[in-house]
Amino acid sequence: MRIAVLLSAGRHPVSGTPVLPRLEAQAVRLAAGLGEAVGLHAGPDAAAVADALGQGLGRIEHLHLAEGADPVPALAARLGTLAPDLVLAGRRGQGGPESGMVPYALAEALNLPLIPDVVAGSAGEGTLRLDQSLGRGALRRLVVRGPVVVTVHPDAPAPLAYAYGRARRGTVEAVTPAPAAASVPEIAVEERPYRRRPKLVKGAPAGGSAAERLKAATGESGAVASGRVLVEPDPEDAAREILAYLRQIGVLAPPAAPGDR
Repeated sequence: MRIAVLLSAGRHPVSGTPVLPRLEAQAVRLAAGLGEAVGLHAGPDAAAVADALGQGLGRIEHLHLAEGADPVPALAARLGTLAPDLVLAGRRGQGGPESGMVPYALAEALNLPLIPDVVAGSAGEGTLRLDQSLGRGALRRLVVRGPVVVTVHPDAPAPLAYAYGRARRGTVEAVTPAPAAASVPEIAVEERPYRRRPKLVKGAPAGGSAAERLKAATGESGAVASGRVLVEPDPEDAAREILAYLRQIGVLAPPAAPGDR
């Protein structure tokens, strides 16, 4: 199985130095268990992604682009030439000028399906079995045929330990970007100033008075508002009031009639 791992130049959250994003290092580990993988980076410098050689990749292809250039056309053209069965990417960058849209733009440009938030995968006979995170610990098993674009979830296995000898054996190859063979969609981006949205009060009566809306916001409406306030009651009175409230909200069944016993 031929695998391409998309690499980007991230920034360390504390020092600001160039670093390989953790999600992409996790993608390298996922690729190491599936087949032969090659890293693919488009940008002015490949020094920030060289750490991927020590974490499981044997070769990185560097498509040299000017600072601030759109990497999608060059990546789409190179992926069209390589024709990998699986394209792995992080679901977002780390600290750099990332938008999180590169995998989606590549999938649309190459007319490939995209499966987001994958935490594990294994190869079958011409198929891929992928475990997709649905949030809160839930997973969904998917069986697909390549080629396919996959983004890696933070819950995927941690990156492999850095090995200096493996990094020395790996190579970074400079590749001249070919003209884009696929049409890359234009992503419309509109910047707006932040505007705080009003918080909607659940259960507030439409057209009600200010007092009614305040009761709805503070929870002093409904079944709670219909109860009685007891100050230092007798234990029997307090227990009787609690039972009545539990029956009112449906937790306890109503008392049985004398004839039903």
